[in-house]
Amino acid sequence: MEQSQAARKTTGRCELMAEPLKNQYGDDVPRAIAGMISKVHPSFNSLRFVRDALEGYDALELMPRGKKIAQALRRHLPDDYPQAMAILLDSLDQPHERDPGLSLASFLYLPHTMFVAQYGLAHFEVSMRAQHDLTQRFTAEFSIRPFLEQHTQATLRQLNIWATDPSPHVRRLVSEGTRPRLPWAPRLRQFQVNPGPVLALLELLKDDPELYVRRSVANNLNDIGKDHPQVLTDTAQAWLKDATVERAWIVGHALRSAVKRGDRSALKVLGYGKTAQVAVGGIRITPATAVMGSAVTISFELTNTAPQAQDLLVDLAVHYIKASGQAKAKVFKLKTLALAPGQTTMLAKTLSLKEMSTRKHYPGTHQVDVVLNGETQCLGTFELLNDR
Repeated sequence: MEQSQAARKTTGRCELMAEPLKNQYGDDVPRAIAGMISKVHPSFNSLRFVRDALEGYDALELMPRGKKIAQALRRHLPDDYPQAMAILLDSLDQPHERDPGLSLASFLYLPHTMFVAQYGLAHFEVSMRAQHDLTQRFTAEFSIRPFLEQHTQATLRQLNIWATDPSPHVRRLVSEGTRPRLPWAPRLRQFQVNPGPVLALLELLKDDPELYVRRSVANNLNDIGKDHPQVLTDTAQAWLKDATVERAWIVGHALRSAVKRGDRSALKVLGYGKTAQVAVGGIRITPATAVMGSAVTISFELTNTAPQAQDLLVDLAVHYIKASGQAKAKVFKLKTLALAPGQTTMLAKTLSLKEMSTRKHYPGTHQVDVVLNGETQCLGTFELLNDR
C-alpha cells in the first residue's frame, strides 16, 4: 500500500521519471480490469471490453487512457449506475497479473475513479461510498472535484465527516481533493474566490497524526496563498500559536511559494522579516562556461556585519533561459542559519544541467542570485553551451 500511495502523488515523483508515464500503462491495464470484473460478474464480455478499450489506445497519453477505459466500462457494464458501481467495487480486490512493483501500480484504479466522475453525479450517495473505497487504493482527489462543483454543500458535509475517518487516505482526500489549484486537474474557481469552506476543513486536519495528510494540508494552504496572500499569512500566524513541531512544519511548507516570491509578510511570519546586514564575498561559479549535461557549482561566503546575531533565510535564484530566449528565475531553497556578529559561513550548491522531464535547458547566459531574507543580490553568471 505504501508504494502505491507514493505513486499516486502525481505532482512530483511521477513527473521526474524520464520514461513516459503511459509506457507503464499499457494494454495489460484493461486486460487486468476485465479479469477482475469477470470473477465477480461472469456475464461480463471481457473480449469485447478489451477490444473496445484498446481501440486507438496507443495514441493516447496516461490520463486519456484512463478515461478511455472508463468509457468502455460504461458500455459493457449494466446500464444501471448503482448496479455497475457495485460490480466494480466487488472486483477491486480480485487477483490480477499486473506487476504490483510498478511505480504506477495503483493507477490500475484510475478508470474506476473516472467512471465515478463521469457517470456518478446523479447518484450522490453511491458515488460517495465508491470514492471512500477507491481513495484507499488509488486516489479520489480528481473524481471528487465534479461533486464539489455540482453538489457543493453536500460534498463539503461529507468531507467534514471524512476529516476524522480512521483511514489516512480518506483524510488526505479531504485536503487534496479541495486544493484550488490541484495539478493535473481543473481549478476549483469557487474556492479560489472564497477559500473559507476549504480553510474550515484544513482546520480539522492541521494536527493530523500522519505526515502524508499534513503535507497535503500544507500544499492546499500554499495553493490558497497564491490567490489570497493575506489569508495565507493570517492563517499561518494563527496556526503558529502554541504550535507543535509538526504544525510548525506545515506552516513553513505552506509558505514556501510566498517565500520564494519574496513576500515580506510571509518572511516575517517565519522570523526573517528584517533586511539582512551581511557582506557577500568569495563568490565562485565554476565552470564559467558549461555544456549541457554537465554541472555548475556556485559557492559564496556570508559575513554578518551587524553588531547583533541575525537569522537568515538564504535561497538561490537561477535565471534559466527558456525556449523564447528570455530568462525566468527558478528559486532553490538553500539554508536557514543564525550568524553571530562578525561570523562568516560558506554556502555552496551544485546545479545539474542534465535534461529532465521537468526542465529543458537552452544555451545562453544564466544569471545567478542569492536571495537573503527575500532580497536579491546578483552573484554572477555562467554561460551554457550546447553539448554538440
